[in-house]
Amino acid sequence: MFGCLVAGRLVQTAAQQVAEDKFVFDLPDYESINHVVVFMLGTIPFPEGMGGSVYFSYPDSNGMPVWQLLGFVTNGKPSAIFKISGLKSGEGSQHPFGAMNIVRTPSVAQIGISVELLDSLAQQTPVGNAAVSSVDSFTQFTQKMLDNFYNFASSFAVSQAQMTPSPSEMFIPANVVLKWYGTFCISN
Repeated sequence: MFGCLVAGRLVQTAAQQVAEDKFVFDLPDYESINHVVVFMLGTIPFPEGMGGSVYFSYPDSNGMPVWQLLGFVTNGKPSAIFKISGLKSGEGSQHPFGAMNIVRTPSVAQIGISVELLDSLAQQTPVGNAAVSSVDSFTQFTQKMLDNFYNFASSFAVSQAQMTPSPSEMFIPANVVLKWYGTFCISN
């Protein structure tokens, strides 16, 4: 029913069913994980009016599980990317996995999925820094890419006196690229 993906690792599709409506994936070596993708396999949809809340659990200093709500998946939103790198400290939240006797080892975190009513999902508040903001990361990527481009192009800069005439090549003055970059950043 569900899959779990971590960059650089094999896709996990065999969730451990710990109750009729609860599933967990083990995440070994969780300290090196920044993001996790949770998705529906497409083979079994949620029953009408149901969805899945997604939780992240890591062991605290005493080895006890700390559960934090990341978000949800539904038939209408069958996948989600969550940033978990900043969640490995802090307090847990209310969760439906408390009374379960789930086998765990100290260096293994878990992703838990609890099948719940959509109305219940709408009232839950995920931990603030779990969601991945595509707008901020895209803007940040674009600025870094443009900075890198300007630095790379500038590394080939020569003065007009050092230029060797070559009719088959076109040259763009570096100040034109810098001026464009300045107007691009101001307009966005």
